[in-house]
Amino acid sequence: MALEKTVYIGTYIHSESLTKVDVAVDGSIGVGEDGKIAFVLRDTTEVPEGWRNAKVIRTQDHGFFFPGFIDTHIHASQYPNAGVFGNSTLLDWLNTYTFPLESSFNNLDNAARVYNRVVARTLSHGTTTACYFATTHVPATNLLADICQARGQRAFVGRVCMDRMSPDYYRDESVEVAVDASRQCIDHVMKIDPAFDLITPVITPRFAPSCTAEVMAALGKLHQETGVPCQTHISENKAECALVKELFPQSASYTHVYDEAGLLTAKTILAHAVHLGVDERALIKARDAKISHCPASNTALTSGAARVKTMLSEGLTVGLGTDVSGGYTCSILAEAREAIFVSRHVAMTDGDEAKLTVEEALYLATRGGARVVGLEDRIGGFEVGKDWDAQMVTLSSVEDAGVIDQHAGPVEIFGGESWEDKVAKWVYTGDDRNTTAVWVNGRLVHSREGLKL
Repeated sequence: MALEKTVYIGTYIHSESLTKVDVAVDGSIGVGEDGKIAFVLRDTTEVPEGWRNAKVIRTQDHGFFFPGFIDTHIHASQYPNAGVFGNSTLLDWLNTYTFPLESSFNNLDNAARVYNRVVARTLSHGTTTACYFATTHVPATNLLADICQARGQRAFVGRVCMDRMSPDYYRDESVEVAVDASRQCIDHVMKIDPAFDLITPVITPRFAPSCTAEVMAALGKLHQETGVPCQTHISENKAECALVKELFPQSASYTHVYDEAGLLTAKTILAHAVHLGVDERALIKARDAKISHCPASNTALTSGAARVKTMLSEGLTVGLGTDVSGGYTCSILAEAREAIFVSRHVAMTDGDEAKLTVEEALYLATRGGARVVGLEDRIGGFEVGKDWDAQMVTLSSVEDAGVIDQHAGPVEIFGGESWEDKVAKWVYTGDDRNTTAVWVNGRLVHSREGLKL
């Protein structure tokens, strides 16, 4: 269906910088038939010449338009296990919960059921861009790419590579298998989306312990050859870091393992980064690799508390990841508040300078994430020329203190709150019920039941 010129009228909010959220009350944003922002006006709801016949969409109640969230690290295949991790730490959790579930995706019916669900669920939470780990199966990975494209979600889709430290029934048989299977998934995305407008393939070594040096070196060559981005894990917990040191004794650090394989570049996304040393952070910055902070998962699996403010102060690029199913939710809004809470636990030992603010958490959820995935020129904020990747957020007004509207979201506005207060209430108490509509590149991809736009 072709897009039509649309003017979005009402309050719009986005991160102007790491420390500042810009609130434009009673403004208007015009989006052309190409899905890109054509104009941004503050303090006026007047429709410019040439746009008088355009479709008009207005915010509702105490509502506002906000950029779509960017999930820089999520395991789509693990969604059925969200919230299920027992008392496990990372390595036990993989063997107990993860590998048995992922291996079942050789059944495409099972894969389709899960992938359709997780894409729909992430969209309902306002996630317009997601970096997905799939499984080792080529058909199922390609199916995930197809589903994301059909549902209109911007996605990075990666076929997982691993040739050791996993069950015999679920691993790559050789270096050649890992590379050839990855090429097949890259070729599939190039066939369905040649310009990577919506779907991008991503080379995905699971993490250093599950990949031999030979597999990582071969994937590094593939990364350099194709220019396709790379995603993996790094320094998630102490036992894992000790294991990497044992498996790669010739490497100076975990980070150096990836660097020596040609996998540490400006197009590399490193999830977790909880226990990085000073030299490792300096190397990551030098290579311009990116960090996906996954606070809910790091807490759930007792992996540790990443020093995000330290990373930011050192000039590293950081976004947020849900890391389902190590993380319990695919909501980046929830992840933003988890990031704030984790930073406060860090501050209890490191001092108040470690605390993340609401403004900083929202930046990580949008502009920070856009930089992590290399799309900062296209998404993450409301500027002319950017794609209209956005969500409409609705906050409910309390009309009768004794009556609860079962259809409203949990954020309650009593009157008199400033916009700063409203945004804080949304971050700390909101959920997907407050996300009433979602657009990707100008196309409506999710709306609450009964909403008329």
